[in-house]
Amino acid sequence: MAAWSRRKSLESVSGAAQEHRLKPTLSWPHLMALGVGAIVGTGIYTLTGIGAGIAGPAVIASFALAGAVCACAALAYAEMATMMPVAGSAYTYSYAVMGELIAWIVGWSLMLEYTVVCGAVSVGWSAYASGVMVSEHWGVPQALLAGPLDGGIVNLPAVLISFAVAGLLVIGTRESATVNFILVLVKLVALGAFVLLTLPSFDAAHFTPFAPNGTFSLGPDGAKLGIVPAASLIFFAFYGFDTISTAAEEAKNPGRDLAIGIVGSMVLCTLIYMVVAAAAIGALPASDLAKSAEPLALALRVLNHPVAANLVATAAIVALPTVIMVFMYGQSRIFFVMARDGLLPRSWSAVSARTGTPVLMTIITGVVAAAIAGFFPLKDIAELANAGTLCAFIAVAASMMILRLREPARPRIFRTPLWWLLGPLAILGCLYLFWNLPEITKWRFLIWNVFGLAVYVFYAMRHSRLARPGA
Repeated sequence: MAAWSRRKSLESVSGAAQEHRLKPTLSWPHLMALGVGAIVGTGIYTLTGIGAGIAGPAVIASFALAGAVCACAALAYAEMATMMPVAGSAYTYSYAVMGELIAWIVGWSLMLEYTVVCGAVSVGWSAYASGVMVSEHWGVPQALLAGPLDGGIVNLPAVLISFAVAGLLVIGTRESATVNFILVLVKLVALGAFVLLTLPSFDAAHFTPFAPNGTFSLGPDGAKLGIVPAASLIFFAFYGFDTISTAAEEAKNPGRDLAIGIVGSMVLCTLIYMVVAAAAIGALPASDLAKSAEPLALALRVLNHPVAANLVATAAIVALPTVIMVFMYGQSRIFFVMARDGLLPRSWSAVSARTGTPVLMTIITGVVAAAIAGFFPLKDIAELANAGTLCAFIAVAASMMILRLREPARPRIFRTPLWWLLGPLAILGCLYLFWNLPEITKWRFLIWNVFGLAVYVFYAMRHSRLARPGA
């Protein structure tokens, strides 16, 4: 067998899971809370304004389109997660189904996704923290509240929150289900309050024309505009549902609870996003929202609700670091599994004897995320993260379909309904969104993967555990 096509057996993957099985304690409300907690973050608090600048009021349709693509991919995740309830997510599924090279590309893309997402959420957090600092007259120089490409020197709050979260993970701090549930409530209450406060000022005229840039168009500077390009960007807003798939082993009734948790959280978050976006545009024209890094707080301030604006900003400040923590944790697990498989140096899979955390990988992730957050704009960061995620989603949908054809009789706790339709829809939808990313983003993603392939050829392929007999 060629090196690039080496595959793990499903039995070896499942066997490893059986030896270290976690106690099934989660029901569908816990899983929905986990999904909503991970999904509701920078996307709705910050990208609403950027998306409105690209699609106009039709950003509502962009949220629906991105949510529909993610829902198809989420069902594929649910099936694969119940078959292989182990760490590694899309990387592990690809390794068992499509071989080592594809798994490497997916894992390399996940590294990009998770690290860049940490940077993006840090920038989103900074926008709201900076808004409070300015409104309360803290006297922080503007040059320290934005990166060079946004007219400043360094986005210091974004850097500091990246380091703070990395520090918490290094010492072993983690979220409990209760803390996560409370923070989900904080975020949902804040968004509910925003909708209630803006409804009295709702102006339907702000929705005309609904789609000024159509489904797809090019701006004077060649920038992609319209519903689809906006969906390609705010696709970022739906990250997090795959965290539910990693909890498959702990679900009391995986066949039922995973479906409810994944699909339920996706439907709920899509509705939340569309309602909040509609309320925001009803309060302020889309062109005004597009000018702010904290569009929800801006709308409330313009409507003369300064206290409520600061409370919404405070909710974002309190809740968004948990999203950073989830993705930093996920990044360390991707590194850990790839190092355990020999594709990265084995020493990188070491964990602290005292805290049980992969300290080195967490510190590296924190430093890189801080650098990204400190110097790059949110829009560029989110688009690059989307490229890596779309790659992973395509791999999971493809893995699900290949296994359906290769091993149709294999037991499946959860079965994707209409897999022959939803699987291709997930892949085509992701490819369509990827195609509508800015050209510079696609080039950056290509360069990242060319570098990754070089690492694979000169290191990973030779050191893989599967390259050694008996490994």
